[in-house]
Amino acid sequence: MAYPLEALLRPAYELRAAAVSCLGAAAVLTSPSTFLLPPPLAWGLAGIFVCHAGWRGYAGLRIVRYLANLRRQRRYIVASEEIPWSPERLFLGKGFHWDQRHTQRLHEARLPEKRDMLQPGLIGRLADVLRPPSPEQSAVGGDPAIHGVEPAESDIWMDIRDRVGHTLVLGTTRVGKTRLAEVLLTQDIRRGEVVIVFDPKGDIDLLRRVYAEAKRAGRQNEFFMFHLGHPELSARYNPVGNFSRITEVATRIAGQLPSEGQSAAFKEFVWRFVNVMARALVALGRKPDYEQINRYASNVEPLLIDYFEHWLDREQGAAGWRAEVESMAIDKKSLDKGLQTRGFRAVTLVEYARRKKLYDPIAHALASTLNYEKSYFDKLVASLLPLMEKLTTGRTASLLSPDLDDAGDWRPVFDWASVINLGGIVYIGLDSLSDYEVAAAVGNSMFADLTSVAGSLYKFGVGRGLPGETVARRIAIHADEFNELIGDEFIPLLNKAGGAGFQVTAYTQTWSDVEARIGSQAKAGQIAGNFNTLIMLRVKEVATAELLTSQLPEVRVVSTLVSSSVSDTNDPGDFADFASRNEDRITTESAQMLSPSDLVQLPKGQAFALIHGGQLHKIRMPLPDASHDPLMPVSLEAIGSEVRGRMDSRSHWARLDATSTEAPVGL
Repeated sequence: MAYPLEALLRPAYELRAAAVSCLGAAAVLTSPSTFLLPPPLAWGLAGIFVCHAGWRGYAGLRIVRYLANLRRQRRYIVASEEIPWSPERLFLGKGFHWDQRHTQRLHEARLPEKRDMLQPGLIGRLADVLRPPSPEQSAVGGDPAIHGVEPAESDIWMDIRDRVGHTLVLGTTRVGKTRLAEVLLTQDIRRGEVVIVFDPKGDIDLLRRVYAEAKRAGRQNEFFMFHLGHPELSARYNPVGNFSRITEVATRIAGQLPSEGQSAAFKEFVWRFVNVMARALVALGRKPDYEQINRYASNVEPLLIDYFEHWLDREQGAAGWRAEVESMAIDKKSLDKGLQTRGFRAVTLVEYARRKKLYDPIAHALASTLNYEKSYFDKLVASLLPLMEKLTTGRTASLLSPDLDDAGDWRPVFDWASVINLGGIVYIGLDSLSDYEVAAAVGNSMFADLTSVAGSLYKFGVGRGLPGETVARRIAIHADEFNELIGDEFIPLLNKAGGAGFQVTAYTQTWSDVEARIGSQAKAGQIAGNFNTLIMLRVKEVATAELLTSQLPEVRVVSTLVSSSVSDTNDPGDFADFASRNEDRITTESAQMLSPSDLVQLPKGQAFALIHGGQLHKIRMPLPDASHDPLMPVSLEAIGSEVRGRMDSRSHWARLDATSTEAPVGL
């Protein structure tokens, strides 16, 4: 029979009945004559008593277990090597599928009259005195009843095919976001996927975890470390050096400039100017990088001279045109105002090409930049120069504009196409606590480059230009504190990169951080709509909590209403002077399956997850224990030493450079 109320939050009265039945069985067996029973009947009756005691005892222990579960503060810690993983599924933790029953149980646990039931009894208080809770258990905090409403938990797995729908993880500071990232990327590494970890803070524990898991999986030779805070140990990376189309260089750089109001016109001019420089550099056989863009943005004349000489040598022959240019007489006063402020050599080359009626699209585009008066031109590109300064100042310059001809620099150079073809593991530490502006600029550049690589994978597949067949790999991107990295280039990465095997897991504290960073509520909503899986730990902002609770259906919550009434009678012939009535009425009301306050009170290391097409699960995440892990490096310097030891022969990186498929192409 199904009762409308489970009534689990109450004293275990069944244990009393079980105890009486046990006493009855003992009495019947020890003195059957007292009950006028022959021995066979005494054994039969005792058996009935024992069965009844077992039945009622089981029900009573279920109540005791449920009450203890509501009070239990627990922490789920596993050794690194014991983290479960599967080739086809993703392990999230232990938990259960949340439905109306659990909303009902939590509602009952919050009733004032049930408060005493959630306090530890005499035995529990004695146990706390004899064996106090460990510091880890005390640090869990939150309301244990949220997870305790279901004593029977099981492993929660997510289908790996759902990962390409992308995952959003929300949680306030110090509640387990980074530790959850460790669990997920550990499984990705063991599955052999390409793993890219963006860490704006530069969390040393996360870096150590990534490297330890790479070693445990036998993939330490595939490990890359890029760290703005430690350039002496970091690999090098050119965000604009590899592309499928030359226009991508300008798009990646200009895309980081403001585009609201009058800034849009300047952004379009900067795009054209950077595109001209990139086309000229590629035509000269040079790989574009930030240092060259910054240099020629301040003074384009050296690039113009180099390109014109290269072009005229190709078209006119080196012997003839140089003598003609040297003998040319030019009156600057007869030139356009813009050309009058330019250097003599650059003006002479432009005039020579004009008089000879020679045409080349790149040369023509470069010459058009000289038509602007220099001070006016500097104003047009003024918005580009601060961005370039961020990316080319100090030791950052050598990381983002690597000198490939420097044989004394042991630090490897990587690009995303090579990483994907190799099946690499990349840790990106942006050191945002030291320099937020540079961290954001570098992160945006990397995302723009990744989006470009996703487009190439769409068009050409994996291993473009490489002999033989290349196995398609899933690319797992973990972006911690992704509100510091997000920009317009992140939207197409979520929208369209799933088909290229990209699976993004983004971690942040509140959704307001994303809205503030992106500057548009509509764009923030567009980003949120591209995350098919949502994992929410403890949050402090109601608007962030409603990102989950607003997607859940309402349920019916059952409650009891105590009713008492008394009525009297004035009929002198009636024997009864009054009548009383007492009753318990069962009522139902609509309630949210979860309220924002439930998410505010979550213990550390626990979360709600919307997976499997919007199904709500309550999970306890495994927190990796690195205290006894023999593969865990002691420091970042130890990682750098191991990587440098492997780089001495440089053979591994020579192979990596040979696998690059995104070589600069022509115009």
